[in-house]
Amino acid sequence: MNIIVCLKQILDPEIPARDFRVDSAKRVAEQGGATLVTNIFCENALETALQFREAHGGKITVVTCGGDAAEEVLRKALALRADDAVLIESSAENPDPLFVARALAAAIRKIGAYDVVLVGRESGDWGAGQTGGLLAEELGIPCISFAESFEPSAGKLHVKRQTDSGWEQFEAATPVVLTITNHDKNVPRIPKTRDVMQSYRKPLTKWPLADLAIDPATGGDFYQVAELSVPRKETQCEFVAGDTLEDKIDAFAARVSQVIRSI
Repeated sequence: MNIIVCLKQILDPEIPARDFRVDSAKRVAEQGGATLVTNIFCENALETALQFREAHGGKITVVTCGGDAAEEVLRKALALRADDAVLIESSAENPDPLFVARALAAAIRKIGAYDVVLVGRESGDWGAGQTGGLLAEELGIPCISFAESFEPSAGKLHVKRQTDSGWEQFEAATPVVLTITNHDKNVPRIPKTRDVMQSYRKPLTKWPLADLAIDPATGGDFYQVAELSVPRKETQCEFVAGDTLEDKIDAFAARVSQVIRSI
């Protein structure tokens, strides 16, 4: 079975809140001292693919869309023993889900035969959760969202799906897109140091957007961010004065009463 896993690189969501900054003019988050990491839900998708291959065999191809820095996402996947990796070269700072879906669909069609396409249920930065459904629409195949696992069953796939009230089970023909949710069974594994070093010796396919007939200028047509800023909370602090503790208590009580009357 040929499995394609779509990955996204994002700012590390574990960055301390005090260090988080945004560029209000560009309406994007600033990297600053934060590192770039693989989106955690994409890692859940990759882990699900690795477990399926271990149990049933198959081939795993990882794909991402981004600049040169996004190559690290693919190298990590190769260190985890993905078979092939494809980088869609794009300089868009904040591409919308439809643009990404079209780029991924074009790359997947160029890759050729595939049975299952896995994406994370949402990204850890914007959290739109739309790329999987839009990708399925672009490819013209079904999509099952919030899948936890999948297994082969009589020439089809048996998919277990998480819902608010429990679990649903589906039988799906291939090809199909699955958006993978996090679960205690698909916690991402850590690559071995030796495999990380060897991953940089493995070939990496790079396709510019032009090779995929994708116009870079269409990256903001689906929706645009109207405004982006970090909420500011202003606080005021007053110190009450007094020669003795009793004087300070009286001054404090008088100030509290004054504030209450002004509300």
